[in-house]
Amino acid sequence: MTKYIVKRIILAIFSILIVCAITFFAMEAIPGGPFNSEKAISKEVQEVLNKRYNLDKPVGEQFLIYMKNVLHGDFGVSLKTGRPIEKTIMRCFAVSARIGGIAAIVAVIIGVILGSLAALYRNKWPDRVIIFFTTLFTAMPSFVFATFLLLVFCIQLKIFPVWNVKSPNYFLPVIALAAYPSAYITRLTKTSMLDSLGQDYIRTAKAKGCRTAMVIFKHALRNALIPVITYIGPMLASILTGSLVIENIFTIGGLGQQFVNAITNEDYTMIMATTIFLAVLMILMNLLSDILYKIVDPRITLE
Repeated sequence: MTKYIVKRIILAIFSILIVCAITFFAMEAIPGGPFNSEKAISKEVQEVLNKRYNLDKPVGEQFLIYMKNVLHGDFGVSLKTGRPIEKTIMRCFAVSARIGGIAAIVAVIIGVILGSLAALYRNKWPDRVIIFFTTLFTAMPSFVFATFLLLVFCIQLKIFPVWNVKSPNYFLPVIALAAYPSAYITRLTKTSMLDSLGQDYIRTAKAKGCRTAMVIFKHALRNALIPVITYIGPMLASILTGSLVIENIFTIGGLGQQFVNAITNEDYTMIMATTIFLAVLMILMNLLSDILYKIVDPRITLE
């Protein structure tokens, strides 16, 4: 396993370098610049700003300078606000992680429970009700569901405030973020449970007189969780950073909204830092999900 982890870490480093290169040169290919939209800025001032942020140098040299600074832990400052990017990312990610972490836990718990129930009561009314709602939430776009929650519970019923910075309410954003993952996990769990319940070792356990609860939760569910774990890795990476649409609808001010603002403002340094942060998070979550395979099912060999 150690050899496998080392190999994956090396591949992860190469993946991050590729992401950095693609993002950097793609932004450079876009017409315009970070200071072109500034009002009442003279040509002399623009030249000074370009020199200050190394934008007057060739593109290849800019990339090497940026990567050298990143390797030393320096992501620079925002081209728009002049604030250190590390502090901005940590502040925004704290909000996204709080909401995304709760949403991920809710999605896994609800998905596994509903998927198990749907498999146990196959072709009966509990299964039909569960499949109806999972199909609904899988097909419904997240921005539609989030807007529906906002209109009903905030504007019409006025149960929750739209958003209060001093006393934020995370209930609606968590529900909106957890809806699709929980529906997808429910379908995965049901399919895996049905496959596990038809295996020979389940029939053997039943023939030995094992209790139904032990057969389901100790034998069937444990093996049925392997496809779920495959999905949990990428899900955690995307949901922890916060959905871009959800954060904008509820004006949460998390990392996703910061990323959108950086693209709109052509804030190159902020775009690069956020992209690297998201890429590292995605790769780490995939690595952790592969390691969890071994914990859940020791028969799996990692090479």
